[in-house]
Order: sequence, then C-alpha cells, then structure tokens
Amino acid sequence: QVQLEESGGGLVQAGGSLRLSCAVTGRAVTGYIMAWFRQAPGKDREFVAAIHRSGGTTSHSNSTRGRFTISRDVDKNTVYLQMNSLKPEDTAVYFCAQENPYESTSLYKTGRYENWGQGTQVTVSS
Repeated sequence: QVQLEESGGGLVQAGGSLRLSCAVTGRAVTGYIMAWFRQAPGKDREFVAAIHRSGGTTSHSNSTRGRFTISRDVDKNTVYLQMNSLKPEDTAVYFCAQENPYESTSLYKTGRYENWGQGTQVTVSS
C-alpha cells in the first residue's frame, strides 16, 4: 500500500519561508512524477510544482516559479517543497501526489495522480 505523508506546514509571516516534506512508503519516488498541489478554501485544487521521473526536470506554476522549488531525496524516499518569499495568497492546504504512470492526463491536472497525502496547512499572515 502506497502512503504519502506531508509535514512542515504552519503559520508564517509574509516574506517568510517554509519547507514542506512528503515521505513516501510503499513505492519509490524515482520513476514516477511527484507533485505538489494546493487548495484554498472555496477553490479548486491547483498545481504548484512537479518533479519528473528522472529527477532532472521540474515544473512550476506561474504563480510560484522563482519562489518555490521542488526537490527529492532518493535515499529518504521523500519529496520537498521549499517555499520562499511567501505571500498571503499562498495560504492553502498543500498536498503531495504521485502519478498514475498509465494515465495520460496532463501533469498539471489532478487526474494524473493516483496517490495523495492528507495535506498540510500553510497559513501566511500579512
């Protein structure tokens, strides 16, 4: 059974930083696209960042590019999201996800992913 567990969320002032972690058990992070999504109250879940199967390529949303960085540690089987220069509009529950390798939906869409964590709350105060 594949399990994803996020941690590292919390309350931070605007301009601050947080690092989210996603520990994966039951399946390696290598060989699968791993992604972070977020969902603010009353809004759809939206793509934040993804790291591709080889680990050498990453994708970021327009709103987070240059401020957030996704990475992974193969030895720890963990994916990270380093978030800098946080803004109040970054406030959301952040979810880690692992792709379904047989799904052809765009990696920017939730339908591409079959395994999800429970989420971790990030709150940015102004």
